[in-house]
Amino acid sequence: MTDLDRRALVNRIDRLIEPWNGRLPGITVGVVQGGELVAHRHAGLASLELGVPIGPETCFRIASVSKQFTCAAVLILAARGALDIDAPARAVLPELPEAYAAVTVAHLMQNTSGIRDMLEIQRQGGADLGTAVSAENLFEGICRQRTLNFAPGTRYLYSNSAFFLLGLIVERLTGRKLETVLEEEIFGPLGMTSTRHTPDLWVPIPNLATGYLAKDGGFVRAPHGFALGGEGGLVSCVGDLALWARNAVLRRCPDGGVLDALEKKVPFTNGHPSIYGRGLLVASYRGVPTVAHGGLWPGYRTEFLRAPSLDAAVIAISNNGAADPNLTAHRVLDVLLDRTGAVKLPKLPPAAELAPIAGRYLDAETGATVDVSVSEEGVATLKVNGLPSTAEATQDGRLAIPRSSTVFSLRAKGPDAVEVTLDAGTVSVWRRVPEGAALPADLPGTYASEEMASRWVIERNGEGMRVRVTGPVVRGARWEIEPVAENDVRVQVPGTLMRGWLDVRVERGADGAIAALVVNGGRAKRVRFARLPDAPAS
Repeated sequence: MTDLDRRALVNRIDRLIEPWNGRLPGITVGVVQGGELVAHRHAGLASLELGVPIGPETCFRIASVSKQFTCAAVLILAARGALDIDAPARAVLPELPEAYAAVTVAHLMQNTSGIRDMLEIQRQGGADLGTAVSAENLFEGICRQRTLNFAPGTRYLYSNSAFFLLGLIVERLTGRKLETVLEEEIFGPLGMTSTRHTPDLWVPIPNLATGYLAKDGGFVRAPHGFALGGEGGLVSCVGDLALWARNAVLRRCPDGGVLDALEKKVPFTNGHPSIYGRGLLVASYRGVPTVAHGGLWPGYRTEFLRAPSLDAAVIAISNNGAADPNLTAHRVLDVLLDRTGAVKLPKLPPAAELAPIAGRYLDAETGATVDVSVSEEGVATLKVNGLPSTAEATQDGRLAIPRSSTVFSLRAKGPDAVEVTLDAGTVSVWRRVPEGAALPADLPGTYASEEMASRWVIERNGEGMRVRVTGPVVRGARWEIEPVAENDVRVQVPGTLMRGWLDVRVERGADGAIAALVVNGGRAKRVRFARLPDAPAS
């Protein structure tokens, strides 16, 4: 890269991050190419209270970007003969339930285990990410499960539980803490002196930026309550992640075999390709292969994005919960790609063509829903389980959740239906839901799930209804209920990161009475809450 090319790149980055300049939490962006950190720019404050700006040494919680390092530790052990990744996870963690008998260590790394996400397990018991939840609570929740989301290897669904378990596997096999293994095997040898695994959120970390969330026109400190493990416990900085990106080229530590294994994608049992390697998304962007992962934790967002054919990496990290480092990193990668003749991103149709697809759609088989909206400017938004994503067009004319660990795209299938494509090549038709649905009149009552260790009491609330939740950690959470169709409702679950929803289907017995609620979250499917008998009148 010439000096002028570097100057142009820096200027483009400065323009991208300009909205975060000033007295607000901000963002830092680094670009690695040709063995150099060719750009490293910052905007905003690491601490609003102290007025400390983000700088070259500022560290952040990088959340799920940690997963590739946990997988690297597992693969190091496998290379030394201490572990067979194709063996059952229960061979190392025998306390795992019988339902996990077919789950291998490899399934855990590939997000194909079918194990429900531990954050959602806690969520269905009323706990939010700001709730104090210990590692023991998390492990107990994982071990309570008696069913899986799907048969191992057949589907893909992101699961923090899997990487939490991988961290425990490393500790069981080595007799050492995960932080010690990562330091001795990876961080120390690579000179990543600002990177560390931090299971205890209350231990002070040098140069750590405070995470903030937007609220009422200002910012508040983001609450952190969940213990952190192999799924997301790292603190790091752009400089250290640049060393890791360079190591992906040099193949020094771990060795090339381990690094190759991280990027290896294994097809599903039906032969359809996956998008996930082992702790890494392996896909393409504008026709160029990419290896990447994002991280999201209250007040922190990260994107680690490599384009191996360009010998380039883009790292974007923010302590502003309203920022989008994923988008920023891809806009920076666009600057590099525009000089190569890479294919252009397809454009969305005009707003007038998109408008008819707006609406709410229901999958009759599973009870899953999606809301599609189109602005006057032609911006399409897909909202699944409450998480809004600005849609981008695919080469074959679909609307897709872009640059994501979620596989979800759709296109119109007649005037009142959409064809939805999910992971493992799963395609189904979802129907538009007409307005005017009413909540089932017999919905009030008490429901319980042993797997969630949770009890839901549905009660009338004025003209509507709400759920009162008692879980293993939280008592008394109250969630509103919204009608969708005759036997389908949404339970609205407010949270630190967003106001999400659970898709809930009413299951009726042969007599027509409600027997259970079948609850589907984004990463915990078909959880059954059985209806309990009404208490006798006193």
